[in-house]
Amino acid sequence: MTYLEVVYRYQTPPGEKELRAIDSVREVYGIQRIQFKEAERTVRVLFDASRMKEDAVARLLRQAGIDVQEKLVLA
Repeated sequence: MTYLEVVYRYQTPPGEKELRAIDSVREVYGIQRIQFKEAERTVRVLFDASRMKEDAVARLLRQAGIDVQEKLVLA
C-alpha cells in the first residue's frame, strides 16, 4: 500500500447533508482519513494510491456535495 495525502480548497462550508455523505465516502475502500479545516476552508484526504487516484478522490468529494475548487500543493 502506498498512502498519499491530497488537500483541496472548497468554497462553501459543508452542511449536515454533506457531512452525512462524507461518512459514506469514509467507507470507500482506499480512503483512510478525511479532515476538514474550516478556518482554511480545506479538506485533507489520506488515501491508498495503489487503489485510487487523486481525481477519484476529488470526484468522491464532489459527489458528497463538497464544492472542491482547487488542489493545494503540500510542502
